[in-house]
Amino acid sequence: MSSVKSIVKSIASVLGRKCPGLVVRIRFLLRFHRFPNLRHPKDLNEKIQYLSLKTDTSLWTELTDKFKVRGYIRRCGLEDTLVPLLGHWSRACDIDFDSLPSKFVLKCTHGSGDCIIVRDKSRCDREGIVREMQSALDTCYGLSEGNIHYSRIVPSVVAESLVENDAESAVHSSSLIDYKVWCFNGKAYYIWACTDRSREGAKVLLYDTDWNVHPEYSVFTKHYMRGTVIPKPANLDRMLEIAETLARPFPVVRVDLYNVAGKVYFGEMTFTSLGGYMDFYTDDFLEMTGSMINLDQ
Repeated sequence: MSSVKSIVKSIASVLGRKCPGLVVRIRFLLRFHRFPNLRHPKDLNEKIQYLSLKTDTSLWTELTDKFKVRGYIRRCGLEDTLVPLLGHWSRACDIDFDSLPSKFVLKCTHGSGDCIIVRDKSRCDREGIVREMQSALDTCYGLSEGNIHYSRIVPSVVAESLVENDAESAVHSSSLIDYKVWCFNGKAYYIWACTDRSREGAKVLLYDTDWNVHPEYSVFTKHYMRGTVIPKPANLDRMLEIAETLARPFPVVRVDLYNVAGKVYFGEMTFTSLGGYMDFYTDDFLEMTGSMINLDQ
């Protein structure tokens, strides 16, 4: 079964490079049992796909790149939110483990979900890590979903300091709490909080900017399970300010942030959440948020 999936993904990647619009229509049909309306897009997924296929996404490429985005954060005057950079290499075999501290994080600049957390360097499998990272580097991420802005990123590896939960957050989540801020036309509207994250999935809940919880907008799955309500961050206003500063030039973007002991850290900027095929939100939410996006600009 895995070999069949690999073949299908390879075919989709080839099509994604040559005919991304076709890939989007096919995948959208398979996921939602209808074709996307790309002439007059209405819901959140459709507008993301419209922007991806029919507008200049060169800036998306820069800001999706986990190394180059650091320059944008500095230009926005938010350098203090950057997780300290420990290293940057073009090849996995060049990773300088000896220069790294006992704890660190490795990630590819062009992918998603390929992060490796090392909590004790003295006990880690260096050769296994190099193999895993090189495999990620060799994978052309995004084309099989029709997200061509990913394919323009030159793959490399970055090492960053390991940011860990503070004592208060650890009560509510076994992992670092990920605050994913949905911004439309430069304004923050919703925060998708992810807790207890693992390779198998995460617990999630959606909040508005007043920290009212909205489970009615979510479709919970085995991967995205219903979480428990977590306390409102004391510096939520600062988090929203940071998200809106970064999101200002864009009709839609999700700004992911971490909040540890009162300090906000930048995570990433996501322009095509789940490739623009989000099925973990209800139709009502997708249509409501789609109506918030002004494509005229």
